[in-house]
Amino acid sequence: MKVQYRSETLELDDIPDETLSQLAARLATQIEADVTRVSLFILPKPGLLKHPFPDTPLSTILTPKSRIKLVGTPATEAQKFDEQGAAARTEAQRRSAARSSAKTVKYTPNHDWRKVQEEATYTFHAIEPLKWLPNPAKSKRFLERLANDPGIKASMRKHKFSVGLLTEMDPASHTTHESRTLGLNRNAGEVIELRLRTDAYDGYRDYKVIRKTLCHELSHNVWGEHDANFWKLTREIEKEVDQNDTLHGGHKLQANAEFYVPDDDGGDAEEHFDGGGWTGGDFVLGRGREAQSEEGLSRREIIARAAMARARKEQEAKEAEAEEQRQQR
Repeated sequence: MKVQYRSETLELDDIPDETLSQLAARLATQIEADVTRVSLFILPKPGLLKHPFPDTPLSTILTPKSRIKLVGTPATEAQKFDEQGAAARTEAQRRSAARSSAKTVKYTPNHDWRKVQEEATYTFHAIEPLKWLPNPAKSKRFLERLANDPGIKASMRKHKFSVGLLTEMDPASHTTHESRTLGLNRNAGEVIELRLRTDAYDGYRDYKVIRKTLCHELSHNVWGEHDANFWKLTREIEKEVDQNDTLHGGHKLQANAEFYVPDDDGGDAEEHFDGGGWTGGDFVLGRGREAQSEEGLSRREIIARAAMARARKEQEAKEAEAEEQRQQR
């Protein structure tokens, strides 16, 4: 039996009369993860399965054409994320206490001390790449570029956004046959994950696309649901960030040749910013109820359909906002 996990293939011995729950427990043990935090994606059927797993015999499900994908985070990695988030909060509290007890500094006309203080408060307090993926140093530079983007910094100061940890997302863990997650926000800014890499790990995605995803995820610091309030704030942040492109250097932001992205990242999945946030420590993956069959469509057609769906949702949000304002008048 072969099971795809991240960028490797796990080979397991067949066990007679094994059930789905037993297989999940065996795989969780192999990657040293909590079975409650792993998922199985079996194609073509039954699809995505999460804990608690049924005691269905594998012999009634698997066929010679079946493909199995394991999604899960080893306990050591999950603990590291928790520790980094806690360390970031502790550092933020330490800085806040230091500022409160600091002596008054004489005002210097040529230095905006308020801006310096706000930048130290409303920022990403920790930046970490995924060190098990290729070239983590380049990913860290990418994340630092986002964190130091003038538009992002200005918007975080304006809206008083403070994020514990900014990190990258493993594409293999957040891609299914039907969807591709671009970013996630855990616990209103405790951790933000961004999909930096292509699915094949052979390059990095477009900087401005990732930055737009970051704008989306920052909105989740305030609004959890994708309602009219959320989309209003997202559009406001995106506008602020775009305006800063012209304020710094007098020209639009150009592509960075260091982060080359192939024309085709090799996937046919629909892209969306996030899958609904976190539930009990796990990502909620998948597509909306309005999703239609994509069988037989090309990648360009699928992406075009996804873009139309997002535009429709944004238009619905605008109409809902306009109706709310009309009723208030």
